Amino acid sequence: MRIISLKPNFVSFPHLYPAQALARLNWPAALTGLGLLGLFVALFTAIQFATPHLVGSDGYYHIKLAQLMREQGLRPPFPWLPLTVLKPEAYVDHHFLYHLLLIPFTYGDLAAGAKWASILFPALTFLSGWLLLRSQKTPYAALWSIALFATSEGFLYRMSMPRTQSLSLMVLLLALHLILTRRYHWLLPLAFLYVWLYNAFPLILLPAGFYTAARWLLERRLSWAPLIYTGLGLGLGLLINPYFPDNLLFIYHHLSPKLNDATATPVGIEWYPYTTWSLIDHAGPALLLFIAGVVALGLSERRMDTATAASLFISLLFGLMLFKSRRFVEYYPAFALIFCALAWTPLLRSWLGRANRLRWALPAALLLILVPAVWFNLQAAQASVQRAKPSQRYGQAAAWLQANTPAGSRVFQTDWDDFPRLFFHNTHNTYTLGLDPTYMELYDADLYRLWVKLTRGQVEQPAQVIIENFAATYILSDLDHKAFLRQAKADPQIVELYRDEEAVIFKIITQEEVDQLKQS
Repeated sequence: MRIISLKPNFVSFPHLYPAQALARLNWPAALTGLGLLGLFVALFTAIQFATPHLVGSDGYYHIKLAQLMREQGLRPPFPWLPLTVLKPEAYVDHHFLYHLLLIPFTYGDLAAGAKWASILFPALTFLSGWLLLRSQKTPYAALWSIALFATSEGFLYRMSMPRTQSLSLMVLLLALHLILTRRYHWLLPLAFLYVWLYNAFPLILLPAGFYTAARWLLERRLSWAPLIYTGLGLGLGLLINPYFPDNLLFIYHHLSPKLNDATATPVGIEWYPYTTWSLIDHAGPALLLFIAGVVALGLSERRMDTATAASLFISLLFGLMLFKSRRFVEYYPAFALIFCALAWTPLLRSWLGRANRLRWALPAALLLILVPAVWFNLQAAQASVQRAKPSQRYGQAAAWLQANTPAGSRVFQTDWDDFPRLFFHNTHNTYTLGLDPTYMELYDADLYRLWVKLTRGQVEQPAQVIIENFAATYILSDLDHKAFLRQAKADPQIVELYRDEEAVIFKIITQEEVDQLKQS
C-alpha cells in the first residue's frame, strides 16, 4: 500500500524552503535578466525624460482616472461625458487593470508618475522578449532583446506613451512564450487578465491560433489546447468583469467604427496608414529584420520548425495590419525581430558548433552593428517625444473654469481630443465629448453631426443651438477654430469671459441678459 505523506515538500511548496529555492535559482540567468531590466529602464528613461511632458494626450486621462480610483474607490462615478456611450449609467472602464497598475504611480506629481510607469512597463515588456528567446535557446538572446531598441523609432515612441500598448505587447510575448514552452494552462489566467487590461484582447488568439496551424502543417499534430485555454480565459474575463454586462455592448461600440471602412467619422491619426516613405522612415529596420529572417530560412538546410513558423505567421499578419493602420507599429517590430531571431537560431548554432573563435567574434561583430543602430534610433525617438504638447496646455483655462463656474456645469468644446487634458486639470466640470468622437456618434449620430457643423462655424447664432441640444452654458475653444470664433463673436448671447494664448472661454447668456446689457 502506498503511503501518502502530508508533509510539505520543496516541489509543491517552494516558498516554504527559501534556502533550497535560492540554491536552485539559475543565478547567471537571473543576473542577466536584472542587468537587462536595468539597461532597458535606463534607455526608456533617456527617451521619456527627453521632454518634461507626457507623450501623446490619452495618458493625462489614464493617470487622472487612476488617481480617482485610489481616492474614490475602484469604480468611481464617471459623470464627465454624459452625451456619449460613456454616460454615467453605462460607463465602462475598458482599461480597468491598467488603471489599477497605475495607482502606485499616483502619489505625488501625476505627470511624473505617468512617466515612470511608462518607463517600467515597456522595460518589462522588452524583458519578456528576452525571456521568450532564451526559452528557445536562441544564441545571444540578450543582444536580440536589446536590438528591440533598433527596430523602429515609431515603435519606441508608442512604447513610451502612458497607454496600455506596452503591456498589451508584453501579454502577447508571454502568450507566445507559454505556448512554445507547452505551458498551455497558464494561458487561461493570462487571457483573463488581458480582457481586464485592454479591448485589444482578441489579439491573444493570434499566437494560439497560428501555433495550432503551424503545428498541424509541420508536424501533422492538431493541438487544440492553446486555443481552448485562451478562449476559456477570454470568456471568463468577459463574464467575471467589474462592468458586466455593459462591457459586452461597449466592446462593439469601441471596435466597430475602427473595423468598418465605410465610417466617415475621423478618429485618431493612429488608425490611418503611413505613407510609403513614412513607413520606411518609422519602421524600416523592422522590415529589414523580417527580410533577414526570410533569408535565413533560405540559407538553412533544416526544415522550419513550429516556433519559427508561428512567429512568421504572426509577424506577417501584424505587417499587413501595419500597412492598414500605423498603430500596429506597436506590435510588428517586436514580432519581426522574434521571427528573425528564431529563423537564424539553427544557423547560429551550427556556426558556433563548428568554430569556437566565433563565440567571441560573432557577438563582437553584432555589437558593432547594434550599438550605433540603437543610438541613432534612440536619438530619433527622443526627437519625436520632444514634439509633445505641453502638460500645462489648457491648465490655466481649466483652472479658471473650476474657480468661476458651478460644479458639474457643462463645457462645450470645439475639439474632441482636448478632453484628456481638460479632465486632467479639471474634474469640476463635465464635457461634451472626448477620448473618441465615435462615442458621441454612437450615442446620437444627429447630435454628433450637429456638433461638427457648430465647430466648423457652419451654424449662425450658435448659442441657442448649443443650449438646447448640448445643455452647455460654457464654451471652450482653442484659437485655431477661427470660423467658430467668428460665429461666436457675432452672436450677442455669447460673451467672452477669459482668453489666453491657448484658449478662449465664453458664456452663453439668456436673451433677457442680453437686453439688460444693452440697456446698461
